[in-house]
Amino acid sequence: MRKHFTYFFFEKLHYKFKYSILSLMIGFLAISCKDKKNEEATPTNLSKETNTYSADIATRWTELQLLLIKSTPGYAPPVAARTLGYTSLALYESVVHGMPNYQSMVGQVNGLTSLPKPDVTKEYSWGVVANSALGTLITQLYPTTNDINKRAIDSLKKNIESNLKVAIENPATIERSKAFGIEIANAIFEYSKTDGGHQGWDNNFPSDYKTPVGVGLWEPTSTQKIPLLPYWGKIRTFSSLNMTTNPVAPTNFSYKEGSDMYKLAKEVYDTGKALTNEQKAIANFWADGGNTITPPGHHFNIANIVLKKEKVKLDKVAEVYAKVGMAVSDAFVACWRGKYTYNLMRPITYIRQAIDPQWSPLLSTPPFPEYASGHSSGSGAASEILTSIFGNNYEFTDNTHNGTYPDRTFKSFYEYADEATISRLYGGIHYRQGNENGHKNGTEVAKNILKFKFKTGA
Repeated sequence: MRKHFTYFFFEKLHYKFKYSILSLMIGFLAISCKDKKNEEATPTNLSKETNTYSADIATRWTELQLLLIKSTPGYAPPVAARTLGYTSLALYESVVHGMPNYQSMVGQVNGLTSLPKPDVTKEYSWGVVANSALGTLITQLYPTTNDINKRAIDSLKKNIESNLKVAIENPATIERSKAFGIEIANAIFEYSKTDGGHQGWDNNFPSDYKTPVGVGLWEPTSTQKIPLLPYWGKIRTFSSLNMTTNPVAPTNFSYKEGSDMYKLAKEVYDTGKALTNEQKAIANFWADGGNTITPPGHHFNIANIVLKKEKVKLDKVAEVYAKVGMAVSDAFVACWRGKYTYNLMRPITYIRQAIDPQWSPLLSTPPFPEYASGHSSGSGAASEILTSIFGNNYEFTDNTHNGTYPDRTFKSFYEYADEATISRLYGGIHYRQGNENGHKNGTEVAKNILKFKFKTGA
């Protein structure tokens, strides 16, 4: 009996000991799992993903930017392209943390070494973040716009925020999201200041530039004697590869009848003398000259047309804008590098000196060297990006000039780019080589942007 009692006592004690150890282990595991959960938490766990937000948050800002470009002094095509590039990058970085399988461009984009990060233990509204980032950066990048435009910026920012607030229960989430958007905008703005193109709108025609003089070199074609943005080709590109992606050299200059250069000029002359109504329509549709949304704006409007047609969400808009924006901006830098490397005279100058002193082109000749074509470079870049995302044989209607020129329908993005390219020959302001080589270079520039790894594990 005594032996049995002793056995029972120690058995019970052993049971309690095992139970205590087991409880301690379960408690330890629970704490460990809780700590691990905190360590591994991401904003995506706590916040609605970017793809739950409307694309309108971004497309409405682009529509406003196109109006700003038209009405803000100094927004020449390269300046407009740069600004659209930075605002698009800011949009992407403001929402990428809510996009599973996508990653920041930090460490990939040329010179972008760091950006603010969200608090992984807190909730964010990526729609509010995007609106705050775009509203802040656009204000910073259009400081000289008129008061009506400034009020429009403020009004759009408040309108979008007001609509988003309805679905957010916690006021702290709204304020946190706004603050993070401002952080991203300020960081991108500081980054933009270091590229060499800061405040380019304020110095389109630098008085310190000495125009080269020589046979075959650019000569003023109007009262504007200093050419547009002669230093633009030196600014930093988004892709480091695009710092050296340049159009091939133009053909050797010659006034000799029968030379390759003469043939190029003669083609411009002959085409201009026999333009069909369709060719005139094409030239005018793609002119995008002064006081318009500019060629970069036209490419962005085409992107908007497609994005609305596809009924995408905010995540897709952010990706498309980032790729198109950086590609078109880099294409204009590369194009301007070529312009001031070769300083080739415009067709109007050549033709009047060597073929017909009374000839004039359909379109007014802009005040900077010919080679290569900015329109062609930008359309080559944009079409390559859009094709990579939406595929070849994508039919769409371009209504950019609704009410001014009839809409034009294209069976693919390459088809629209080809038409934009040839339009400059019809307009009489570029030789064929400037159009075609600019287009090819824009395509190569875009391919370098597509080498960025937007997706994790790509």
